[in-house]
Parts: sequence; structure tokens; C-alpha cells
Amino acid sequence: MSEDHHHRRRGRPGGGAAAGPGRAAQTRLRNPFAPQAVLSEDRIAAIHDTALRVLEELGLRVLLPEAVALFRAAGARVEADGRTVRIGREIVAAALATAPGAVRIAARDPGLAVDLAPGAMVFHSGAGCPHVSDRLRGRRPGTLDDFREAMRLIAGFDAIHLMGAAVEPQDVAPNLRHYATTLVQLETSAKVPFVYARGRAQVQDCFEMIALSAGETGLDGPRTFTVINTNSPRVLDAPMAEGIIDFARAGQPAFVTPFCLMGAMAPVTVAGALVLQHAEALAGITLSQLARAGAPVLYGAFASNVAMKSGAPAFGTPEHMRAMLVSGQLARHIGLPWRGSSGAAANMADAQGATETTLATMAAVMAGATVTVHAAGWLEGGLTFGFEKFVTDMEVLETLAALAEPLGAGPEELAFDALAEVAPGGHFFGAAHTMARYRTAFREPLVADWSNFGQWTEKGALRADERATEVWRARIAAFAPDPALEENLDAVRAFAARRTAQGGAAPPG
Repeated sequence: MSEDHHHRRRGRPGGGAAAGPGRAAQTRLRNPFAPQAVLSEDRIAAIHDTALRVLEELGLRVLLPEAVALFRAAGARVEADGRTVRIGREIVAAALATAPGAVRIAARDPGLAVDLAPGAMVFHSGAGCPHVSDRLRGRRPGTLDDFREAMRLIAGFDAIHLMGAAVEPQDVAPNLRHYATTLVQLETSAKVPFVYARGRAQVQDCFEMIALSAGETGLDGPRTFTVINTNSPRVLDAPMAEGIIDFARAGQPAFVTPFCLMGAMAPVTVAGALVLQHAEALAGITLSQLARAGAPVLYGAFASNVAMKSGAPAFGTPEHMRAMLVSGQLARHIGLPWRGSSGAAANMADAQGATETTLATMAAVMAGATVTVHAAGWLEGGLTFGFEKFVTDMEVLETLAALAEPLGAGPEELAFDALAEVAPGGHFFGAAHTMARYRTAFREPLVADWSNFGQWTEKGALRADERATEVWRARIAAFAPDPALEENLDAVRAFAARRTAQGGAAPPG
């Protein structure tokens, strides 16, 4: 099982409602918190050293001959089976020396370019889900219509910065699916699109479509991204290895992310799981630099635990949170931007789901994650994308976006005149200071209802998930793509039609 296979004011992010005054603030977020550390530097160095020892002494199985050849040419020892590769620490060190410490992914709307650099706070929706759910239609296998609706929700929130494969459209054949999902992303938003690493032919097709959408004959600098999952423990399969190579050679970022579940595919201790995560991530990062020195690549963290009685993944647990915090320290230790992970194991948009995702997202933010994946909409450990769950999770992300805004503390904010205006024992509801600011003083909530009990019952006594249903339905109904997105899309559609007529591109295996 892998992540890939498992599957205050809102403005127009290249599609949707008219832009609001808070757009710039929410599309270029800076983390307002200093990165937290839970281990001393010598313990972090010990994890790094042990991971290097794993690569040197134990090695990993690499199932793509092309990748094995790159490792061999760099001096790695390849065993007689032709698959077990032992990578010396000097090879890893040389790769880390060329991997860039920051990367900008361009978007068709320059204002939606994404900076993956120290201090950035980028959010990505739940992704890779084979199912979708909402209160009205229930849980079901994903379709292209579901994918399109999810993309419209993602496009309509400035605090989600990257497009993503929220749900798998299983009504589209695997050899054609990448055309449909890429085209929907490009038709819906000018945000940076996502591409799965599912074989060289599909990747090259998607690169061509994205280049055509920008009016280019080829990708000129970073314009998309992918997630690479190793098959823990210590296996790099052929599609993922090929994805690392292809994205590196095309100059596109790859988030190299081991999928380490403590007690299942990784040691049961947090430190042991992180040794494995770090070793596998270093191997993938090294391969990217062997394919093309200087290629953009992110350190990826997705370590969590399982419920040992059932074997099911768990999220928002103390182990998950600790793993995120230490992962941030490891990423800083090697000097790379990094991808953290949120998510929920809950089966529906209930209190459990909200708590798990909120705690997991806060752990990634407090750890200084450059980008947090699965920050909105993820249920069942990635088996389902929930529309209500997406909306309630956005309440958290918009709160974090508001926290990232500078806090005013000048003479006007110190409010001495307001304090002088209101007599002891009075109230500030009608004060001039309040009346001049009340429309912008507080973020308008998506689903929170701050009425008292009587007012709440008079309005229908809707639960948060019921209000979330109203939000997503209204958002999707009102969505209208920016006409500017149509520029160059005829060429994209023609390419997809031509490749479809030729039979498409089947994913490997």
C-alpha cells in the first residue's frame, strides 16, 4: 500500500468568485511560528547517521534497471541480483550539495506561483482517494464528475495553493485518465497542476499538455509537481524510480515521500520509523540528483502509526505529530524544503475527523513544513475524499492563513481613544473604533455558528457538517472559470484527442 496507490476573505484563484482584498495574503503565506524542535541536534545527527548506515550496509531494492545504472555509475555497490543497491554516504552528501534549497513553481497566473522555500506555508488538499462522499449522495467510487466538482472547490479557496488529484475518476480508463484529469485542472484553475508519476508515457503526455496550456513548446522551468512514494521497507519500484528520473530531467519538483506506518511497514518506534523514512527519502533525493544535478526535489514525510488491533492507519496521534516535528528537524539538517502530511482516519466528517486533521495539520505547521499535503478533505486514511470534510477543514486552513497576517499593534490598534470613549462597565459594540472596523475585524467563518442556543434553533439548528453541505453546494453551483483560462486550451484538447485516438498511454504494470 502506498499513498499514491492507496488512494479572511476568499477570492478568485484563477477561477471562481471575484478576487477579494485578502487574496495576496492567502496565496503567499509565511509561517508565523518558529519551527519547533523535539530532539537535540545530536539525536537528529544520530538519526541521519543511522539512515546513512542503512543505505551503506543494508541497501535498498531498486526495481528499475535505469535507476540501478545511475547508482552504479555514481559508485554505489550493486549486488549480484542486480537490484540490491548499497549507497555510500559520500554519494548522498554529493547529491545533497547539488539539491536546491528553494524552488518556485510558475503558474499561468503569476500571482499563483508557489514558492517552496524556508518559511513558506503551502497547503494541498486531500489526494489520491478512490472514493468520494457527501451527505447527499453518500460514499461511492469516484467519477470524472466528482473529480471536476472537487477541482472547483479547490480552485475556489485561496488558502489551498496547489491543485491535486483529490479523487480517482474510475469511470475513465487508466490509459486515458491522465488526459481527463490534467485537462480538468487546466480548465478549472490557473493554480499549479499535479501530475501522477505513473509511467514515462503518461508523464510526458502531461508535461506536453501543461506546456501547451502556457503557450510553450516545452516546459520552461518548474510548472508542475508530483509525489513519489517508496514502498517501505526499502523498495523503490519501477514507476516511482522512473518518475524521479523523469521529473528531475524535466526540471519539475518531486516530493520524495516514504509511506512509513510504524509497526507495519516501519519499526514501531518513532525514531526507528524515522530512520527508515530518512534513508528512503535520501535514496530518492540522491537518484534525482544523479539524473540531473540541481533538479528541484523536496524531502517528504508521511510517517504515522497504525492501530495495532486492526492494522488501520491512524492520523493526528501523538506518534504522527512527533514524527512530523522530527521530520522538520531532519529536513533542516539536510537543508531542503520539505513536504509534511495531515489527514484523518475517521470515516466521516465528524468530531473525530476534525480533531485528527486539525492536530495533524498543526503538527506540520509547527514543524515548519514547506507544504502540507492532505490538509483538507481526506477521510479513511486516504480511501475517501469528503466534500463536507473539505469545507470544515478549510475553516482550519483559513484560520491559519489569518494567523499568518501581520498583527497590528500601532496607535490605532492599541485603541486608547476607544478605551477613553467607553465608560467603566460599558461595552464596545457601538464605539466609533468598533464601528469603523467591525466588517474587517474578524474572519467570516465558513461553517462555524456563533449564535446562542436560542438563535441557533431558530435558524434550523444545523450541525457543522450540514452547514458544510450548503457551502460546497453553493460554491460548486456558483463556480465560473475565468475566461482567460481558455487561452491555449484548444491546443491542449487537440493533443489529448489525438493521443486518445492513438490509444493513450497505459500505466505500468
